Amino acid sequence: MWVLLLLLALAGFGGLSLLVQRDSLKQFDLSIIHAVQGWENDWLTRIANGLSYFGSSKIAVPFSLVIAVLLAVAFKHRREIVLFIAALLGSWMLNETLKALYQRARPDIHRIATEGGFSFPSGHSMSAFTLYGILTFLLWRHLPTKRWRIALIAFSLFMILCIGLSRIYLGVHYPSDVLGGYWVSACWITLCIRLFLIWQRRTAAGRA
Repeated sequence: MWVLLLLLALAGFGGLSLLVQRDSLKQFDLSIIHAVQGWENDWLTRIANGLSYFGSSKIAVPFSLVIAVLLAVAFKHRREIVLFIAALLGSWMLNETLKALYQRARPDIHRIATEGGFSFPSGHSMSAFTLYGILTFLLWRHLPTKRWRIALIAFSLFMILCIGLSRIYLGVHYPSDVLGGYWVSACWITLCIRLFLIWQRRTAAGRA
């Protein structure tokens, strides 16, 4: 069943990418860009730049390394390191591949920030979804109460959504870029987690 759902999700992304290639989402993108950039002020620009910087590789890579060390040394979760690193590296490679494939130019409407490279799907959105999605999965089972779990989900969703919105606000991504990044990342981490659970079960069965 999960394979079928994953294939349907991938087919959905294929449909989205086709709409992007045909420029069929222009009005959708422009309406959201104008709405989000209509909030522009100095305070929000500083926050958006901070969120965008926090979601960049300059911060995400060291942060991920710290998490990996904690999983290995402090929590003795060495298998989880494999999942964590594979998910993040795979997400980055997948994003680079898809950007090279679609080669969508970045929006040129109202640039608050400068960014190079192609636009679809959003790398910041993909990395944020993958990072916080995998962290939520890894930490969920080790939190003592339902309140802590709700807080974890709320924090992860907040960071994912805010980093995505910051890219639209700064004028470096279309909303469909962000949506595409979320979509691909959701498919990717679903596959990673599923394979990780299969690996865990087979390892446990081998020891029995």
